This record gives sequence, C-alpha cells and structure tokens, in this order.
Amino acid sequence: MAKIGFACKYMHHDRTLKKKELEAIERPYNNRCTTVAWLNRQTRDVAEERLYELMQHNIKSFDNLITYVGGLPDELRMVRLGSDVLPVYTEPTWGYFWRRNDVREYCEREFAKVGEKARALGVRCSMHPGQFTVLASDNPEIVERSLEEFEYHVDVARWMGFGQQYQDFKINVHISGRKGPAGIIDVYPRLSPEARNTITIENDENSWGIEASLELRKHLALVLDIHHHWVKTGEYILPTDDRFLRIVDSWRGVRPVIHYSVSREDLLVGHNTNSLPNMEELLEQGFKKQKLRAHSDYMWNTAVNDWALSFNDTADIMVESKAKNLASIKLYESSINTVCV
Repeated sequence: MAKIGFACKYMHHDRTLKKKELEAIERPYNNRCTTVAWLNRQTRDVAEERLYELMQHNIKSFDNLITYVGGLPDELRMVRLGSDVLPVYTEPTWGYFWRRNDVREYCEREFAKVGEKARALGVRCSMHPGQFTVLASDNPEIVERSLEEFEYHVDVARWMGFGQQYQDFKINVHISGRKGPAGIIDVYPRLSPEARNTITIENDENSWGIEASLELRKHLALVLDIHHHWVKTGEYILPTDDRFLRIVDSWRGVRPVIHYSVSREDLLVGHNTNSLPNMEELLEQGFKKQKLRAHSDYMWNTAVNDWALSFNDTADIMVESKAKNLASIKLYESSINTVCV
C-alpha cells in the first residue's frame, strides 16, 4: 500500500489557538532537548537528572507519535522520528550518561515497546541524521564523529527491534563530503550489520546528484529527492525514467521511499498553482537556487503535487515541509479528493 509520511514533529490542526494552548497539546508528541552549554553550567547530579527526564519524555513522545500516526488512514502511517530523542548522545563530555547500565536498560526496554507498537499498527519509521553527519568527508576526524552519530541512530532502531532485515527501517544521509561516493564505499565496511541494513543515501541539490548516488546502488538503498533534483537540474524526473528504476532496484524488493518538498509559497507569490515552475525562467527572473531549495509550509502547487504523486504507485512519499503532518494530510486528501476527519 502506498504511504505518505511527515518528518519529526506533530502539529495540532487548529492553528487559531493561542501559542501556549498549542504547546500544551503538542508537547506530549514532540521531543524536548537541552544544550551542552546548559549542562556544563550545572552540577553533575542536576545535569544527569535533566538528561534522565528528557530520556523519559522523549521516548514517551515517540510512543505517542506512533499512536497518533497509527490512528491515521493506512496510507498516512509513515513518520520520520526526530534525531534529538537522546540529547548529547555522542557528545564527548556527556556521552557517558547514555552508557550507564540503568540508562541502557531503560532505553532497551522502552524503545522495544515503541517498535512493537509501530509494527502492530503498520507505521513505517525512519530517521535522518543531521547535516554534520558527513561519512564521505576527507577529514578523518569528521568521518569518525559521523560514524558515531550514525551508529547512535542505529542504536535507536536496534532497540526498537529494527535493523534485522534489509530496509525494515530507514536511516537516511546525504553523500556530502569531498570524497563523494568513493568515501561512502570506503566507510561502508565499518558500519555495523544493522547500519548496513538501514542506511540510505539521498541525492542533494549541490554537489552529488542522482548520477553520483547511482554509483552506490549495489551497496545500499537510494532515496530520490525529487525537489533536490529539480533545484540542481531543473528537470521533472518521471517514475518511468531509467535512473529512477535503478534506484528502485537498489531496494531489493522493499518498497522505496522518495522525498518531496516544494519551494516556499511566499517566494513564488502569484505563480499559477496549476503549472510546473520552470527553473530556467525563474533564474532569468532573478530567483536564486539557494532560495528555491527552501521548504514550503504546505504542498501548495497542484501541478507539482500531481507530479510527486505519480511516484506513489511505486514508492512511498516522505513530505518535507514546515507544516509537518498537516501538510502530509492535505496532500493525501488532494490525492483522494476527500477530507480526513
């Protein structure tokens, strides 16, 4: 069954409520965090107490988010979980906290419950390490830190009971780094077995596009980001394109995932929502690619939505937008011409 998902954060549908009212409603579903600077100002006991509280809240927020997503129509049961679930996990000064036996036991026990619920409800889960996870860097120190960060995400997936089969959970990164695909191939043998089962590589809009990603197709699963590709090339790639078909093959029989976003509404003011934006014309009008790559609040362009949804016969769609679940629900509603209650 085709799925449409959203990334990381729950947003309540009634945006007319006051800010504090919205925060109270949304808080149980969303991660809370802290900073190294704040922790460093505290006594060790106070800092550890704060981290323990955040661990409890954030794992529960995962559980609540899975419950919410699991109550949506089957086609919307897909979510990217937030990377900040266990704050400062790989930070040198405070990382020791997450290696405490009682903390590890808590994580193993509680994440296992979340994973069981996700599987029972048919919720497809993923994570996306941040921009500083650069496995293809030419700086060995950055590679080491990136490996630690990636394996942190793998720990979460493993505790949830994933990573045992190829792409039963997706942990997505960009190629990034000057070494490009060769750098990913170099570091691949150092990944844990669960990491090799969960890693996906996504094309970006700057250095490493689809062609670079395809060099990795025999090693791992590839994610096509159709907006990144449009920003980089101006092309509206089609589901019948041979490059996409080779991306599909990299999933080895598992249903692929694509990423979908669109340029911001307030940037393309007055643009005909029933026509595809033309990159060449936009550049001639003075628009900059740096601006065009930024994500919109909602998926506001009907023509672009139709293009994105044409992939849904083959792949699940991760919506990357500022309005999170509200945007993915609207996209789904437009695809079936009805409104979800």
